Amino acid sequence: MWAVTKTNAGNFFEDFTVGQVIEHATPRTITEGDRALYQSLYPSRFALPSSAEFARQVGLDVHPVEELVGFHIAFGKTVPDVSLNAVANLGYAECRFHRPLAPGDTLRTSSEVIGLKENSNGKTGVVYVRSTATNQRGEVAIDWCRWVMVHKRDADSPAPDPVVPDLRIVVPAEDLVVPAGLDFTDYDFVAAGEPHRFGDYEVGERIDHVDGVTLTDPEHVLATRLWQNTAKVHFNTQARPDGNRLIYGGHVISMARALSFNGLANAQLIAAINAGAHVGPAYADRTIYAWSEVLDKAETGAPGVGALRLRLVATRGRDESMTLRDEDGKYRDGVLLDLDYWALIPV
Repeated sequence: MWAVTKTNAGNFFEDFTVGQVIEHATPRTITEGDRALYQSLYPSRFALPSSAEFARQVGLDVHPVEELVGFHIAFGKTVPDVSLNAVANLGYAECRFHRPLAPGDTLRTSSEVIGLKENSNGKTGVVYVRSTATNQRGEVAIDWCRWVMVHKRDADSPAPDPVVPDLRIVVPAEDLVVPAGLDFTDYDFVAAGEPHRFGDYEVGERIDHVDGVTLTDPEHVLATRLWQNTAKVHFNTQARPDGNRLIYGGHVISMARALSFNGLANAQLIAAINAGAHVGPAYADRTIYAWSEVLDKAETGAPGVGALRLRLVATRGRDESMTLRDEDGKYRDGVLLDLDYWALIPV
């Protein structure tokens, strides 16, 4: 009998080379079901993705889904090739949302390996990739960089020469893409839920979003299936020595973003993600909270539209002091997520 292998065990650290380009399988079409499931998984109340009429009133031809719907779908395409054998996803940089995505749009993703660095234990390494998601017309919808810790197949295999890419700390405000037609001059603050606009926020201000959500296994497993994220650590209790399913980092991002509505209801659109770190692991039955810090402000060329650079922090348990790091500079115990992003808000 012939022994033929047709299954995919995923790539291990030594399978990657700098400059390698990977075309990821399975294009995925966004549907209204994605919008409904997103809003059932996360307590999101932002008016623009919730109301087609609100989107029309601010000048958009389509009723977009939340930016993170597109991000999760595009990210999920990369998992079988990049992070199927991951220990953990470590961070993000240089993510830009180039155009709103709406039901009917189809995304496909490709990635280029831009860096490799073996860890000192010789058992794992960090893979850096730049991924690009395009729509059915070949237009760039989202692009981003991320780095992920991946198991080695053989701990004795030689380490490649380390290459660590020089990534920008922040996407410059002038490089933000404002959706065509977006106009906040007649913005409906009553419908949006809060009166706070661009001028009401000060650099350095911190906002406690107050509310908490307890994570559950069924919800995060549903989310990873919805986004076709096949990383073993999210599904298989045998994939980790402790027997716990590791909650997908994007699930924490979306939960924290939804919680940020309370205090940032008018931060309607994510324009870019400057940087992101999954500081600590998240598991079911933990209750997460969120707080934000205003890092910067910028004007845009669109009528009535400003941009806030925000730090979004998710914590295990509520931290009313909103402290990110201890005196020694290390992340405070309980910090799960440190996300730096630009959001568009009425002036």
